[in-house]
Amino acid sequence: MDGPGPLGDFLQALRARLRPEDVGLRDIGPRRRVRGLRREELAHLAGVSVSYYARLEQGLSRGASAEVLDAIARGLRLDDHERDHLQRLAGATRRAPKVRRPRPEVVTDETRDLLRALDGVPALVLGRRTDVLAWNDLAHSLFAGHVHRESPEDVANRPNMSRITFLDPHCRELYADWGRKARAVVGNLRITVGRHPDDPRLAALIGELTMRSPEFVALWADHRITPCDAASYDLRHPVVGALTVTQQTLAIARSPEQNLVVVTTAAGSPSEEALALLRHAGAAVSSVQRQLHR
Repeated sequence: MDGPGPLGDFLQALRARLRPEDVGLRDIGPRRRVRGLRREELAHLAGVSVSYYARLEQGLSRGASAEVLDAIARGLRLDDHERDHLQRLAGATRRAPKVRRPRPEVVTDETRDLLRALDGVPALVLGRRTDVLAWNDLAHSLFAGHVHRESPEDVANRPNMSRITFLDPHCRELYADWGRKARAVVGNLRITVGRHPDDPRLAALIGELTMRSPEFVALWADHRITPCDAASYDLRHPVVGALTVTQQTLAIARSPEQNLVVVTTAAGSPSEEALALLRHAGAAVSSVQRQLHR
């Protein structure tokens, strides 16, 4: 194994966030060359030997028990999401990697029916790697009207919301607080990598974003585990102007690795009116396109 691996990287990043005084320790000994807790300090907090913890962080130990991981989590002051991620990464080190050829992700007829039923609100289906597998007209108009409406049907070149967030100037203009949206995307990607550490296409996506986006590099190095299942954002849409929306990510029962993202606005608000205007504008454009193709 080259380097400490995902588990070691995660533990190192978490140690770097904490100071001795954060966990009730006195800062004694030689001057610190790097920020954060020393390995021996965390080992003391977790009640394990320094050599054992060092092997774990270096990727040389694959047998950490649930009790040891819980002790390390307590020492690092992890929240529930971070604890879950630590357990997933440790579990991945115990298993031999299974290299499988990824299968194309398919949207079921039932899910497409659901998208059509949600005609009045923006809704889209995201795959494991945040590829857009399907979207309704309003979601397309809201998030990526500059992208071809049928592009999710091109399996090899589907739009990808992580790629759009970091590499598409339209997205930077759309979100008033683009940085908060970017952090949410990275948090979700972190969780997905923990669940699927051997997914080559996911690794390729992370590699591409690392090569092309300095902002992604900085956020990825932070190792924060912040799942974004519901959040409100202020948008600056090029057609209907300013509006505030809530994006909710919902599980799809028969497709557990896919998510349905639904966008809502407050009832009776100017934002609701803006979405209605966008819907009418999109319908008018679609009507013209149909006429041209007759």
